[in-house]
Amino acid sequence: NKEREKQDLIAKIEDLEMTIQALTQAIDALKAEIAEMQVQLKRAGEDREKENKEFQMTVSDQRETQTLLKKALDFLADFYSKKAALLQKQEPAGPPPPAGFETYKNNAQSGGVMQLIEQIITDAKAMEAEAIRSEEDAQKGYEDFVKETNASIETKSKDIVEKSEQ
Repeated sequence: NKEREKQDLIAKIEDLEMTIQALTQAIDALKAEIAEMQVQLKRAGEDREKENKEFQMTVSDQRETQTLLKKALDFLADFYSKKAALLQKQEPAGPPPPAGFETYKNNAQSGGVMQLIEQIITDAKAMEAEAIRSEEDAQKGYEDFVKETNASIETKSKDIVEKSEQ
């Protein structure tokens, strides 16, 4: 009878040792997973910081481009309006043009430069808007990742506590 109790106790001890070993391995695996998630969080934070700096530069560049081009556009508009006023005031110089020559007219495409500048301004505004949308999406993605990772870390930490108490 005592021999039977001894065998039962030995079996129970072996069973408990196996349970302890399994729990220790599970705890170690959970700790490793938590450490990896913390590394991923750190990397994601660094990547997010770089993306944000790039975003700030892009928006700054686009706004500066818009400002400079608006100044150029205003200058050209002023220049062309003064030129038109001067041309209207001038008396024709010399005799009328000979037959076969047309009177001087502004090139129909002279507005092309101003239209091109206006198009570049529009493109810069669109690029700025796209950068802002991308930044908002990236920030939301980062925040979701942080929230999910922190929740996972919390769950795994509770798991460690539960396994430690068994």
